Formats: sequence, C-alpha cells, structure tokens
Amino acid sequence: MSRQINQQITLKPQDLLVLFKLLAPNTSLLTYAELSTLLAISASELHASIRRAKLARLILSEPDEAVRLDKKSLKEFILYGARYVFPATYGSITRGIPTAYAAPPLVNLIMQPDELPPVWPTPQGTTRGVAFYPLYPTAPVAAEKDNFLYENLTLFDAIRGGAARERELAANLLSERIA
Repeated sequence: MSRQINQQITLKPQDLLVLFKLLAPNTSLLTYAELSTLLAISASELHASIRRAKLARLILSEPDEAVRLDKKSLKEFILYGARYVFPATYGSITRGIPTAYAAPPLVNLIMQPDELPPVWPTPQGTTRGVAFYPLYPTAPVAAEKDNFLYENLTLFDAIRGGAARERELAANLLSERIA
C-alpha cells in the first residue's frame, strides 16, 4: 500500500504574526531580512510564512513579487476563524508583559477586574499575572520593538481568550486597523 502525502496547507502561528506585522504602515518597504530581524524569526521561516499566506489567499500574489495583504480576507479570518485555529493557552502565575484586556488599547476601555491579569510570560516582564502564552514564542520580542504590532497582538489575544465584551471591543478595534 502506497503512502499518501497530505497536500493540504496549514497556517502556523508565525504566519499570523507576520501578517499582523505587515498591517503596520511602511512595512512594504522592508526587505525580508529586515522583517525577519524585527520579528525575531529566521528568513526561511518568514519566506515559508509568506508562501503559506499566499496559498491561503491572505496575501495577494503580485507580478512584481511585492507583498500585499488581502485585507478583506485577513479581516474575516482574524475576526471569525483564527481564535479557533489558535486558541488561548493559559499557564500558572508568573511575571510577564500584559496582554488582552490588561494591555493597550483595551486597558483604557474595560474596567479591570479584581484578578491577576493575563500576561505573556517573559523574564523581562514587570507585571505579575496569569500566563497567557503568546501566539508565537518570539511575539513578545517583536512587540517590544513595535507598539502597533503589540496592540494588534493583544487585541487578538482578547479575541481568542476574552469574555464576550472584550472580544467585541477587540474585534471592532482590529477591524478598524485592518480596513
């Protein structure tokens, strides 16, 4: 019996990290080497992520090889599907960087509960909270260098792990940013 190879593509968490980075202004001017450095991923990981995103039709294939997001498809995926593909994963109490409702921009819009906030576990973190594992291990490093990326990732964390009101607010804010 011959063995069948699965030809189905599967998006990976780093693909969404790359797509969130590409939403930022002026990222189309960056080289792959610069982009991979900013995201703290290898150039080969970046190339593979772009390829998978093109196959998923989240990036449009341009004749000049330019990377252009299909914002309508990306918005639909992030708002309605990605939380099921990349569900929230929690850990124990730790120090880290605030995320979801405890981070900008939601921290100013949602009354903070009397409980430990969700945090990305990292030795550089200054906030004590419940570990909320980031979309990809290098996300906190990349977010440190880019506030726009940090806010996009924390809004996505609110969508994938927040209560109904948090998800709704985060979806509205992300929708505006993607448009």
